[in-house]
Amino acid sequence: MARTKLSKQLSQAEIDRFLTEAERLHKSIVQPLLSPSSEHYRALQRTHEALLKTVKDITGKDAPFIQWFGTGPVRPPYGWVARPSA
Repeated sequence: MARTKLSKQLSQAEIDRFLTEAERLHKSIVQPLLSPSSEHYRALQRTHEALLKTVKDITGKDAPFIQWFGTGPVRPPYGWVARPSA
């Protein structure tokens, strides 16, 4: 039986698939409105930190689905819709 040499890194297609799934997980983590003092909130925060670190470890870049403006990720208010500038 021949041995298959295992790859040391993901292909670009695998990275793209990983980023798509990572974004879905990110959205499911940040969507719930939980009290910062709750255990569930803290558990989700730890999971989110691990997710962002893993994305950076695999791609070498910050997660593209996170917008950073100096103070941290920015989420528009619920119901906010971008309007084209005049």
